[in-house]
Amino acid sequence: MTSGSIVAQITDYANRPDPYPLYAQLRRTPVRREDDGTYLVSTYYEVRSLANDPRLSNDTSNRSPGYARPGQPVESGLPTSFIFTDPPLHDRLRDTINRPFGPPHSPRFLDSLRGELARVVTELLDAFEGRDEVDIVEDFAYPLPVTAICRVLGVPRDDEPRFHGWADALASSIDPRAGDDGGPEKAQRARQELGAYLADLIEARRRHPGPGMLSALAPDMAPADLEATAVLLLVAGHETTVNAITNTTLTLLHHPDVLDRFQKDPDLAVPLVEEVLRYEPPVQFVPWTTALADIDVAGTTIPRGSPVWLMLAAANRDPRRFEDPERFDPTRRDNEHLGFYTGIHYCFGAPLARMELHMAVPELFRRVMFSRLLEDPPPYRANAVLRGPRHLPVAIEGLMA
Repeated sequence: MTSGSIVAQITDYANRPDPYPLYAQLRRTPVRREDDGTYLVSTYYEVRSLANDPRLSNDTSNRSPGYARPGQPVESGLPTSFIFTDPPLHDRLRDTINRPFGPPHSPRFLDSLRGELARVVTELLDAFEGRDEVDIVEDFAYPLPVTAICRVLGVPRDDEPRFHGWADALASSIDPRAGDDGGPEKAQRARQELGAYLADLIEARRRHPGPGMLSALAPDMAPADLEATAVLLLVAGHETTVNAITNTTLTLLHHPDVLDRFQKDPDLAVPLVEEVLRYEPPVQFVPWTTALADIDVAGTTIPRGSPVWLMLAAANRDPRRFEDPERFDPTRRDNEHLGFYTGIHYCFGAPLARMELHMAVPELFRRVMFSRLLEDPPPYRANAVLRGPRHLPVAIEGLMA
């Protein structure tokens, strides 16, 4: 990509705190071709249509030779994670994985986690007592989703220090600029090491089943497929939720009028979370899809084999779809955002993420008396795809019981 291209600007770390003016510029051309042959689709109806179009593939091996491949799954000797597959393989894997996770086979699984996660929220906030500064990411937004995904999978929570670095490297690998600092090589090593860790754990769960999805899936999935799935869920299962909790906190601190209404009316939690997912989505765009045929979109033909980026965050602020889209409004009606994507690749973990957000955010703002942001904007993660603050330091005045 050239230094002056819109992609270069979107992925430039200097624009991480506020990429939305760039997205507004991008929407002027709903389907835009970059010099390297990548097509950026940025308006709501066009993004939604393509995300539901079987002619658009998540399997990056379908790209024509010579195209840049951001988001390419790293080579590790494992099968491709189901997120990077198409039907019928995608549907078979996703259906199998969903059986121990949710309806119709396991309708009470997520609800069974509520008591434990509520205790975690309470313990994390109790630890704020006596402090006048906290980092919302390190002290709250990160520990909760990690505990949740470990419980869901059946991964020992005490092993978090072992897989933290692996997860960071793998999450970074989907960033379009990952190759600038040896990212693919780091990700390859991380996936191999995390895969080896999970392979041992899966074999242990196969011999001695316990709670969690690894034990439930071990009899029904080939070891390599389960290992690849576990890598994906362990990483994706907490990275996006960390960003969602942190983005919600930052957005509310930037909108004290909304925060005041929320603290007086906790029932606002559900629409507030949905509005944050529209307004500050944790996944900004999907850069790994490929056209399987020539596709006509908004007067432009995307040629077969072309890489296509679906710009979710730009689409979520499309004025053709959302009234006054730059305004943060939790009372917004008809908020059918793309914060969790759409179509057959709709976020597998969305029910878990929503449950965590609905538990964490109201309790955070009920108990913590915030004073001010200590850095505004805060330092952001380098990743342009999974966008969120790396740290969110805040001053607090105290803690309610």
